[in-house]
Amino acid sequence: MIQQEGPGWRLARDPTRKLHPVLIGGEGWAFELTEAEWVALADLVLTLERQHRALMDQLMEEEAIELELDRRLWWGCLQGDRASWSLSVVLTPELGRGAEGHWPSPASAAMVAAMRTLWDKSIDQRD
Repeated sequence: MIQQEGPGWRLARDPTRKLHPVLIGGEGWAFELTEAEWVALADLVLTLERQHRALMDQLMEEEAIELELDRRLWWGCLQGDRASWSLSVVLTPELGRGAEGHWPSPASAAMVAAMRTLWDKSIDQRD
């Protein structure tokens, strides 16, 4: 089992739990994800963070930015400026449960770093 957490965020993966092996959480909330939901979420969040990094040098100090991405299963929004940002996600499956989460700054950056680490480890295990 892999578990990481910090102020305002939490991420755990237990591959022995077949239906919902991943848990994500924030301040006062948490929900479990299927493997497919996790893969789709990680892809969406890492894409948003990569887009923000690519635009950082083009933003003035006081300039705000909002990046949204909708990928059917997940909607995500990264909102902030050059130095800090928050992250919101909404799970919207065609059937079943939905969920919504939000990480304020600086928990959002820490959560994304943990997601990247977990994502990289799962790719290494598949290879």
